[in-house]
Formats: sequence, structure tokens, C-alpha cells
Amino acid sequence: MSDLEAEYRLDYFEEEGFVRKECASCGAHFWTRDVDRELCGEPPCEDYSFIDDPGFPEPYSLSEMREAFLSFFEEHGHERIDPYPVAANRWRDDVLLTQASIYDFQPLVTSGQTPPPANPLTISQPCIRMQDIDNVGKTGRHTMAFEMMAHHAFNTRDDAEEEYAYEGEVYWKDETVRYCDELFESLGADIEEITYIEDPWVGGGNAGPAIEVIYKGAELATLVFMCMEQDPDGEYEMKDGNTYSFMDTYIVDTGYGLERWTWMSQGTATVYEAVYPDAIDFLKENAGIDHDEEEQALVHRAAKLSGRLDIDDVDDVEDARGEIADRLDVDVDRLRELVEPLEAIYAIADHSRTLAYMFGDGIVPSNVGTGYLARMVLRRTKRLVDEVDVDAPLDELVDMQAERLGYENRDTIREIVRTEERKYRQTLERGSRKVESLADEYAGTDEPIPTETLLELYDSHGIQPDMVADIAEERGATVDVPDDFYALVADRHEEADAEEGADDVDERLGDLPETEKLYYNDQGRTEFEAVVLDVFEREEGYDVVLDQTMFYPEGGGQPADRGQLTVGEASVNVVDVQESDGVVLHRTDADPGKGEFVTGQVDGDRRNRLRAHHTATHLIGHAAREVLGDHVRQAGAQKGIDSSRLDVRHYERITREEVKRIERVANELVRDDVPVRQEWPDRNEAEAEHGFDLYQGGVPPGTNVRLIHVGDADVQACAGTHVDRTGQIGAVKVLKTEPVQDGVERLVFAAGGAAIEATQRTEDALYDAADVLDVDPLDVPETAERFFEEWKARGKEIESLKEELAAARASGGADVEEVDLGGTAAVIQRLDGDADELRATANAHVDDGKVAVVGSGADGSASFVVGVPDGVDVNAGQVVAELAGRVGGGGGGPPDFAQGGGPDVDALDDALASAPDVLRSLQEA
Repeated sequence: MSDLEAEYRLDYFEEEGFVRKECASCGAHFWTRDVDRELCGEPPCEDYSFIDDPGFPEPYSLSEMREAFLSFFEEHGHERIDPYPVAANRWRDDVLLTQASIYDFQPLVTSGQTPPPANPLTISQPCIRMQDIDNVGKTGRHTMAFEMMAHHAFNTRDDAEEEYAYEGEVYWKDETVRYCDELFESLGADIEEITYIEDPWVGGGNAGPAIEVIYKGAELATLVFMCMEQDPDGEYEMKDGNTYSFMDTYIVDTGYGLERWTWMSQGTATVYEAVYPDAIDFLKENAGIDHDEEEQALVHRAAKLSGRLDIDDVDDVEDARGEIADRLDVDVDRLRELVEPLEAIYAIADHSRTLAYMFGDGIVPSNVGTGYLARMVLRRTKRLVDEVDVDAPLDELVDMQAERLGYENRDTIREIVRTEERKYRQTLERGSRKVESLADEYAGTDEPIPTETLLELYDSHGIQPDMVADIAEERGATVDVPDDFYALVADRHEEADAEEGADDVDERLGDLPETEKLYYNDQGRTEFEAVVLDVFEREEGYDVVLDQTMFYPEGGGQPADRGQLTVGEASVNVVDVQESDGVVLHRTDADPGKGEFVTGQVDGDRRNRLRAHHTATHLIGHAAREVLGDHVRQAGAQKGIDSSRLDVRHYERITREEVKRIERVANELVRDDVPVRQEWPDRNEAEAEHGFDLYQGGVPPGTNVRLIHVGDADVQACAGTHVDRTGQIGAVKVLKTEPVQDGVERLVFAAGGAAIEATQRTEDALYDAADVLDVDPLDVPETAERFFEEWKARGKEIESLKEELAAARASGGADVEEVDLGGTAAVIQRLDGDADELRATANAHVDDGKVAVVGSGADGSASFVVGVPDGVDVNAGQVVAELAGRVGGGGGGPPDFAQGGGPDVDALDDALASAPDVLRSLQEA
């Protein structure tokens, strides 16, 4: 009996004649109208019973089922709202992808800080759950991309001591279960077959009773009643081992899987045929998968048992497959031969839809965050496409889903996919050598290549575990790939990095009122009067708190204002400004005195340059989206007085032509002198009108958000200072672009006077180069190219002469010794030249079919190069290691060519003298 048993004893269950049972198979407690039922109904306790026998009398498509659900709840007093993007980090900074509809309202709505967009509400929210990736295709029911149909109600207890953005109770558990029952009835389900399994929910520091709704072997809904929070003194111990107590707010959080409800209505063999019928047919045809009637019948029978392959429920998927084969009375290899290509087809269809969601919502592949997850899905999909030999390009498969989902940026989506495929091929070419070396290390041992190493290979090189297994097998090593490999990869990157902030201010700071921010009322004003509320002495200076201020505190990538505070005839310098919980701290070089009346003077030139650069950042961001595509989003920004930078998510390098177009778009807005205005609308209204592109620079807290409008071109939530009209910027000049990381490009630019200064610096460099070359500035590029080509030609001539010299030296001369190694000549030679000369000489000997050992004492140290012709049983790396050790150093390399050395140049001749013995001993070994 769970600690929360009383929470499940609903009046509705009693009114409808439900009984509480314990599953004879798994031990879970569940509620049912069938007094004779012994099992909870969920696999593996029971198998799917709706395949070929749909749970609803009429089949529904995805769109029809979605509409049926939303209309039902609209008719029951809920307001329908539009879905949010799948990239949850567009409106919150603690997660990356939207995994449930409740993510749309966390953390601000669920904590009661802001009201929901409607209460109660209904939504069908696209979601992506990376942790399901390894189940996709196998279980018949798992999809990584799915729509969570839901209804939510946000409630507050009558005795709550704090104020919340919503109050009272809308509805709670009884009404939620009643809605669920009535929805089933409205679709014609046999409600006698429905079971409600008790499964308390825990997550993110919250908890509550929850119910899994099972119908004909499939979990179709989860009803979560979020009403508890973690509390060391709480009376309820939950499954995570922590204790919880009830909180002031309590929230109805439901999830109805659109795909599974559609599947239930159609009774197809798997959910994939119901969700992706056209894609499955297309993939089968292009992969050449064609089963006869007997094979189709076997696959169909296996599908009814596929729920037993859930990696979360079994220790080994292949053992579970063997049990299914036994039940079907078929050889497991035969079963695997039939179903594994289909499992890959199902996964390709699902992953293509996942990629369409990701790229359609503006995620750009990269090595971090959502970009990493997108890249992981794409590469896994590419691997599956190649494995089953689908005769269709991946970008076409993703585009089919993007078209079906109604995305308008399909050309960009296809280009992203093609670009990523090229990068993947290059990665595999580089990474395969790494795998070969690793496989050689583990070959002949009893140890498989560790899982952690497989994860690192994937993380660092993008190498799929199947590829590692293939190469390892060829080289005599073994690999045990865990069934949940891709879920383990996703776990490494699923959570967003939480920002850690250290707040070491004095406790009395919490008693101070929030500082009135005058800089929002008049952003060009630089002088003001204020009262000193408190002064905090620091190791370096003082933190001064005023009742009001024109000083802008550092934030949003904008540096703090500087200036002075004047008390009578004395002044103190303001060298930094920070904000803590609404209180602005002015760092000064002296104490102005608590309670004093002060006059503040902001450095006007610095403020105006920062205003120009901050507004120019908005212009550059808008221009980048205009030129590069709507997928472009801000990845970071830093404003300055001489230049600023904007990091944007983009899948390839920004070209010079694109830079010029970005400059033109930005400066057209400057010339148009459009107004830059601010407003403070309700958050929900702002999001409804402008979407989540508002939050390019981060998500601000609060019920109201400050929006900055640059004419009709750009609107963003922003806390910084700006010019009043774009004409005040003067000009915008992009100084350079550079890659920050894969998938993120940096635009460095200057605005206003700084743009002119930067242009003049560039011109000065051009004129200086023209003076050196003694040409007109416009002729510098052509002249520089001519000089460069001549320099390259001379370099090649020098290399050719070096090779001729090396060949001449190799043909004989002083300091050359030739010995016999069982029919192969070996040359030992001292040549005090640079590394290029040593390599060239060694290569010349090798070209003559001789083993070469060449040493040098140039530059005060000893160095060796060893070359070995094909077919000679001498390891160059071992020879170099032995010789380098004799001069106090080290070295190595592949068997055919290696180099190394050490500091003891005096021991060089002795080391070379020992070379014949070293060669013979290593050859004999």
C-alpha cells in the first residue's frame, strides 16, 4: 500500500463502481470496473489486444484525432491554445527540448509567478523525448517525436499565505478522471476495459499522485496531479527516496499521446503504420523490402508481442526477442532477419519527423545543446538509411515530414541536412583510424571496448557504435553495445547548463527596496539626483545603494555605466554597477555617506556609444535572419564601446558576400531613421503576438516584459539601453566573422563613431601595404597575389633542390654506413640538417629499397628519422624509440616511418654507432 493510497480513493471511482486491485503479475495497484480482472493491462503483464481489433469503432487520422480531443475539451470549458516550439530553451534556460506539455508553463506559471495563458486550457504540444530513442522501431509503440494532447488546470489553496498569479480551484482529481472516462466514451471505447494504474510521479523537486490510463494493452494517457514539493520534514516518502509535503499550488498535468490514440483507432500492426503510412510505404519500396503472405503473417504476429522489447522493462532485448520467437514457434535468427529491417524503417520514419520538428523550429546542428541532440539524431538516421540501403537521399526523407508538418523553411531544412551529411562523411574518414588503433589495443584481450569509450568516440568523433563493432570484429576485438546506447548519449547532453550565481552581499541588502530605474524613462539622460540608502564596504571600494538611479547595471551583454556621484563639493567615481534582486549596487572608490543627498552624472559619451552598439546588435541580428534564414538565432552577445559581437546559430561559414548583404540591410534601417520604442506588455500577450523569437537574449522573469521595437523590422525582449531612432547610430560596419564552435558563427561589428574609426584602421593598413609594395591601394590585392605565387614557386624550387641534394647525399659520402639485414641493406647516416632534409634523405634511401636511419645534431639537440621499405620486417617506431632513449629523449610512429630525438647531442654518434645492433635485435625479436 503506497503512502499516497488515500489520494487515489476518488469519489468518482466510488460513484462509478470501480474496485482497487493489485496486479497478479507486477504487483502494481490499479482501479477497474471489472471485479474479475487480475492483471493491470499494461505490457508485459498483458499484450496488445487492439491490433486487428481497434479500440474505437471509427478509424481516425492524426489530424482528426487531434481535433476530436481539442474540441472535446473546448466543449467542456477549456480554451484551446497554440503549441509551443520543440526547442524549450527558447523560453526557459533549464532544459533543452520540450518533453511534455507542462514544459510550456514551467517554471514561471507552475510556480505561480505568472498567470497561464488560459485556465483551464487544452493544447496538442509537439514533443521530443531522446530517452526513448533506443526503443523506437522495436516496441511498436515508442516514437521519439510525438504530440502530447493535454488539458491543464492551475489551482491555489484557499489557505495559501503567499500571493500567486492565479487563485482558487478550477478542478482537481475527480473531474480529471471523469473527463478521461467521458473522452473514451465519446469515441466509442469499451470503458469496462480501461484500467487506471497508480504510479506516483516525481520530477524536478515536485511530486504528486499520478495515474496511467491503460486500454487494450496500450498506455493512452497519464494523469499527473502535481501538488507536492521536496521537503526534508515532509511526511510522504516518494520513490526517489526524498520526502515531500503539500504546496500552496496544485496543478492538473495530463498527457494523452496523439499517436497512440490514432493507433488505437486504426488497429494497425504498429503505431508507425498509423502515424507514417506514406513514409513507411515509400521506405519499404526504396529499401526493397517485400514479404510474401507467410512472412507478412509472421511479422504481424510478432508485432502483437513487440511491447515486450521495451529496454526499460527487460535486461536484454535479444533475450526478450528469443522469448517472442519461442512463443511464435520460429527460429530467432529467422525472426530477426524479418523484423530488424522493418525496425530500421520505422525508426527512419520517426527520426525524419524528429529532424523536421527540430530544423523546422530553428535548431541548428552543433556540438552542444539542442544542436548536439539534432546532430546525434541525424547521424543515427543516416546510419540506419545506409544499413537497410534506402535508395533515397536523407534530405528528401526529412522534407517529406517537414511538408506534412506545414513548415515553410523547407529549403533551409534540406540544406542543413545535406551540409550535415557532408560533415559526417568527413568525420567518419578521420574517426575510422582512431577506431582501428583502439581495436588493435583491445585485440587479443578478454576485455571488450568499454561502454564509456564508445560514448566518448560518439561524442568526440560522431562514430556510431555499430561502426566500432564492425571494425573491432575485423581486428579481433569485441564490443558490447548497450541496448540504451543512444539514450546514454542523450543523457550527457539533455539538461541545459544551469547558471550558477554567487550572492555574497550582506543580509541587510534583502531589507532594501528595489531601486527605481530612471534610465528606462529617458535613455539619453545622464544627470539625476538621489538619496544614499546604504553603503557596503568591500575589499576594493564601496557598494552604494540609491533610492533611484540613471546608472545602467551590467546585464544582457551590455557593460555597466560609469560616472560620478557628487556630495556637495566632493565626488566619488562610479567604476562598476551591478544588480542584485532589483537593488542596484554602484561600486565607488570612496564612501559618499549613508543618508546623503547626491547628484549622479553618467559618462554620456560611454552611454551613447553603448546605446548605439546595443541597438545595432538588434539590427545585425535582424539582418542576419534576413540574409541567412529564419533559423538564425542569437547564441550570445557582448556589447562594447569600440566594437560588439553577436554569436548566431548557423550551419556553415558566413561568406564575404553574405557579410556585405548583412551590412546593407542593417544600414538601410539606419538610413530610414525608424523609431526605436519600448513597451511593457503582459508576457502571455507578447508571446501570443510575437512568439518565442522575442527571447533572443534570454528569458526575463516577471508578468510583464520589456519589448524593444525597431520600427516594424525587429522586436525583442530586452533590458538594455537604446537610441531613440536608428539614424542616431550613424553607421554599422561588420569588422569580421569567425566560427565560435561548430554551428555557431560570430559577427564582430562597430557602430557610430566606432564604425568610422574601425574603417579608418582598415584603410590605414591598406595604405601601409600599398606603400610597402609601391603600388596604388586598389592594386594591393593583385600585387600581393602575384608576390605570393612567386614565393610559392620559389618554395617548390627550393624543395626540389633539397630532394636532389638528399638523393646525392644518399648515394654516398662521409658519415654514411651501410650494413646488411639478412638480404636488405640498411643505411646509417649523420646529416646535421633540418627536419625536412632528414626526411627527404631517409625517403631517398627508402626509394632505393634500403632501411634508413638518419641522425642530426643541428640546433644543439639530437634527432632521428627512420624509414623502412615495404616488405621489410623492421618497425621504424621501435627503432626510433630505442635510439631516442639513448640521447635522453623519446619518439615513435608507424612501422614504416618514424622520428624522435633528445637533448643529449653529445651521445648522438654513439647512438648511431649502435644502430646496426638495434636493427638486428629488433628484427630477430
